[in-house]
Amino acid sequence: MQRDLFEEEHLLFRDSVREFMTREVAPHHEQWEKDGIVPREVWKKAGELGMFGFSVPEEYGGSGISDFRYNAIIVEEIMRFGATGLGFGLHNDIMAPYLVDLTNDEQKQRWLPGFASGEAITAIGMTEPGAGSDLQGIRTTAIRDGDHYIVNGQKTFITNGINADLVVVVTKTDPAEGARGTTLLMLERGMDGFTRGRNLEKVGMHAQDTAELFFENVRVPVANRLGEEEGHGFFQLMANLPQERLSIAVAAVAAAESVLETTIEYCKTRQAFGRNIGKFQNTRFVVAEMSTEVEIARHYVDKCIRALNAKELTVVDAAKAKWWTTELQNKVIDRCLQLHGGYGYMTEYPVAKAWMDARVQTIYGGTTEIMKEIIGRSFGF
Repeated sequence: MQRDLFEEEHLLFRDSVREFMTREVAPHHEQWEKDGIVPREVWKKAGELGMFGFSVPEEYGGSGISDFRYNAIIVEEIMRFGATGLGFGLHNDIMAPYLVDLTNDEQKQRWLPGFASGEAITAIGMTEPGAGSDLQGIRTTAIRDGDHYIVNGQKTFITNGINADLVVVVTKTDPAEGARGTTLLMLERGMDGFTRGRNLEKVGMHAQDTAELFFENVRVPVANRLGEEEGHGFFQLMANLPQERLSIAVAAVAAAESVLETTIEYCKTRQAFGRNIGKFQNTRFVVAEMSTEVEIARHYVDKCIRALNAKELTVVDAAKAKWWTTELQNKVIDRCLQLHGGYGYMTEYPVAKAWMDARVQTIYGGTTEIMKEIIGRSFGF
C-alpha cells in the first residue's frame, strides 16, 4: 500500500538527510564501530544541516516546528544505513521535550542553542544498576542545601554517556514520598564530582557510546531543576515516555524494512542446487510473511505518528507500537539472517550487524514485558 504520511517538504528533507548520511556517515561508521564512539564533529555537521531541535523555538536556534515526521525521517535514514552509533534519536526524540517544555526562559537561553547546533550533546540518566524499568526504585539522591542540591549515586547503560554535555538525571529528593519524591536535574559536563565510567562493551551498537555515570557530592544549582517545583519528576517522565517508545518503534520498522530489502536482493542472486534461492517455495513463503507483517506494522506506526502530532497518542498506543515492532524487528532480521545461510553469520554482511544491533530494542525504553503490563492494566484487570 502507498505510504501517505509525508508532504513534499518532508521528502525534500529526507533527500538532504540521506545525502548527509552518504557523505558524512557511511564511509566512516565501520571505523566508529571499532572506536566505540562517534566523533563530536559529526554532531556539529548535522546541526549545521538543521537535523536537531525541530521543536526548539527559532529564537534559540531551532526550527520552531512541532512535527514528529521530521524526527521520524532522521531515525528511518539512520536505520537504512545501519548507522546505529548515531545517538540522534535520543537527542531529538527523547531529550527535546524535557528541554523545550520543562525549562524556564533562563534555562532555554543556556541550553537550547547548543542543543540545536549539535554542540551540546544530551543524555538522560534513568537506569541504575538496581533499577531499570522500575523507575520508582532509583536510589540516586539529591538533597537540598540552600541554592544547590547535593547529588550522590550512579547510573548505567546511558546512551551518549561519554559524549554528553547535558544529562537529565532522575533523582530522589524525598525518598519517603515514592513517585512524588522524584525530581529531574540537569547535570553539566565539568561539574565537580560528576564522572564517567567505562564506555560499555555491548552485543551490538558498537559505535554508540554507552556509559556508566557517577555522582559524588555533586553540587547542582537549584536553577538546574526541570520544572518549577521539585517532586514532579516521575510524572514528567511518564508524560514523555510515549514519544520515546514511538521513536523506538519507528527505528524498529525501518530496520526491518531495510534488512528485508537487502535480503530479497540477496535471494535473487544466491545460488543453491543450481538456481537462485528465491525460486524455492520456502523462501517465497518466508519473504511473503515478513513483507506482510512489516507493512502492517509500518501503517500502525504511521498512524501513531499522526496521533502524536495531534497530541492524541496514548501511553497504551505507544506501548503496543513499541513491543510489537521491536519483537517483529528481531524476528524478521533473524529470519533474514537464516536466508543468508553461513554468510549471514559473518560480520562483514550487514544482516549480521543488524541482528546484533536489534537485540536491545525489546529491552530499553521499557521491556516487552512492561509494555504488555501497561496494555493489560488498561483493561481494568
